[in-house]
Amino acid sequence: MNRIMKHYLSVWILSLVFLIACESGDSKKGEISNELKPDAEKLEVLRNQINLGLAQKSAWQKHWAVKTGNFDASDFELVFSDSIDPMEMPEKNPILSEDPLFPYQLPHPEGNGTIDIYSYKVEAQESLDKPLLNPDSKVIWYRSDGMKERLLFMGPSGMFEEGIWLNSSEFMVMGFFQEEEGFRPMIWIINIENHSFSQFKLNELVQEYQQESYLNLKLKSVDLT
Repeated sequence: MNRIMKHYLSVWILSLVFLIACESGDSKKGEISNELKPDAEKLEVLRNQINLGLAQKSAWQKHWAVKTGNFDASDFELVFSDSIDPMEMPEKNPILSEDPLFPYQLPHPEGNGTIDIYSYKVEAQESLDKPLLNPDSKVIWYRSDGMKERLLFMGPSGMFEEGIWLNSSEFMVMGFFQEEEGFRPMIWIINIENHSFSQFKLNELVQEYQQESYLNLKLKSVDLT
């Protein structure tokens, strides 16, 4: 009987430790989430930045507005903010001047490398008969010191379509997610200094959307048809 009681007591203690550890982990996650969540003042700054980006990349806004109706930053809802694991590694920018995607690189405003949002999605090497679209998308920063950072990654459920430097530390990405009900325009604002980002979604979606349609408009030197 004593052995049985000791066995049950051990199981109970282990279960209690496990529950405490889980609660502690959840608490830490909550603390991290609260630290990254922008306050009302910061959220207003982010919305102003979205409007700035939409104004400068009006082709993307107009492209979607044909289906969703006109929109601005007030129509975007903050989904969440999170930290970035940049998976930093040595790699120089492989997109050289003769590459058809070279004109669509996005140089850092102060010369610290360039951001690329197309070369992982679109394969357009001379060895290929025609360009290919990969199912996944990446936002990659090739720094001037020869290092590479992966800032964002997305699977087949969406695509990064456009990007713009807001300043020397923040970069805005425009694209979409495919949900069960349809396609929804999305915006990401990345801070490359503290390695964090905020994700926004438009309050409208469309049931039908040709996924490569914006890239066909944007990438004049690449025929995706």
